[in-house]
Amino acid sequence: MSERLDGLKQRLGQLSDLGHAMSLAHWDQQTMMPPHGGEARAESLATLTRISHEMFVDDETGRLLDQAASEVNGADPDDDDPRLIALVRRQWEKARRVPPDLAAELARAASVGQEAWIVARERGDFKGFAPYLERNFELARRYVDCHTDSGEFECPYDALLDDYEPQLPTREVSDLFAALKAELVPIIARLSDADPVDERPLHASFALNGQRDLVSEVVALMGFDRSGWRIDDTVHPFATRIGGGDVRITTRWDEHFFPTGLYGAMHECGHGLYEAGLPRRLRRSPIGSTESLGMHESQSRLWENMVGRGRAFCTVLAPRIAALAGGELSDIDADTLYRAVNRVKPTFIRVEADEATYALHIILRFELEQELVDGTLAVRDLPEAWGARFQEYLGIPVTDDKEGVLQDVHWSAGLIGYFPTYALGNLIAGQLWERAHTDIGDLENQLATGELGPLREWLRQRVHRHGAKFTTAELLAREAGGPMSVTPFTTYLKAKLGDVYRMDLN
Repeated sequence: MSERLDGLKQRLGQLSDLGHAMSLAHWDQQTMMPPHGGEARAESLATLTRISHEMFVDDETGRLLDQAASEVNGADPDDDDPRLIALVRRQWEKARRVPPDLAAELARAASVGQEAWIVARERGDFKGFAPYLERNFELARRYVDCHTDSGEFECPYDALLDDYEPQLPTREVSDLFAALKAELVPIIARLSDADPVDERPLHASFALNGQRDLVSEVVALMGFDRSGWRIDDTVHPFATRIGGGDVRITTRWDEHFFPTGLYGAMHECGHGLYEAGLPRRLRRSPIGSTESLGMHESQSRLWENMVGRGRAFCTVLAPRIAALAGGELSDIDADTLYRAVNRVKPTFIRVEADEATYALHIILRFELEQELVDGTLAVRDLPEAWGARFQEYLGIPVTDDKEGVLQDVHWSAGLIGYFPTYALGNLIAGQLWERAHTDIGDLENQLATGELGPLREWLRQRVHRHGAKFTTAELLAREAGGPMSVTPFTTYLKAKLGDVYRMDLN
């Protein structure tokens, strides 16, 4: 390795180390930290963010980038080093527009806001939470202002979305969501008139110790390894990688709705597999991380829904649920479970929504986010706007802010621009699922016997090993045969729900 390129990588490695420290602080805040530690944690995260930001945007980083670029001139543009330099150059130019004081305040407000959200959600107290939310959106607008004169973005929201799904403009997301909504609304309408699926098994009593045993078995099948992973409880599930060989996932539990813990854990384990599958040679490097949250969410949505709620894997789950839960669930069979966990029924809680209505939750948040950012919607009016749009899209009235505008952690934690990646993840998962069935001819039979390793390794080769070398569009072109598309996902969904409801949805 050349001296100048080595100097750049050393600097980026140190920044990666700081990022790992911040990840650990965030993980602890959401799992172990006592409530009174929130104020100090916010200051610690603000300080770490300032140090990291100042080090990254320093002129020295630019000088190292220039020198390293001259040394890889003529190399294959898809090699690790040219891709690293291109990725970091774009990140550096964007980050330099943001003052360190603002970067630190964004981190501080996110940490404080998250603690305020936990209390407000428990009480259903939006009024008490509103000042924290107003602060986060005020800072988001200041962040957007930093990029106004760059000429890089078409609209204010683009600058925020770009942090989670780089180089995908809001305009394209809106077009994809319009096409997705046009497909989903008729499906939901038809199923609302169909004979209902028996969902009573989902609400049967299932002791938490039995649920924990079930989850431990399932994530082990997926690839959870206790020598490099851990799983903990939290208010709102998440996954994170602290560093190489250290993946943390979380879930939450409900004794009378076992899908909360089971599918929450499968979702987060999908994220964890992506993090664990990143190439060892790229650790402590920006391309040894994950750049696209849409691609990240495709992994979690694929494992949670296409595997976890698939007919094949239900033959594995049903007997274990029967054995571990007993009681009302002691005789549950695979078909009953499969139909119950795929029933289509509008619900308040996004993370518990079925695959057909889920995207409507995301589209609602995507639209409201843009209005909050551009100032056409005031935070004080958010519950009313949320309720009206929820009624329009999902057909049920919101009477409790805890089940409405307060249900998600994202805005409280400053993750503004994140929500679209969930529905984008569904679309990408549809494309990968289609390609996996082509490449792994016996996939369904493998899933039915609990053999999840071949799918995991296929995803590692197709997605995980690339890290952040490629944009989502580039990776899909290389590994899924085309640009992001609604069709593979809706084709999969129509076939699945047609099977569940025993009707033709085409």
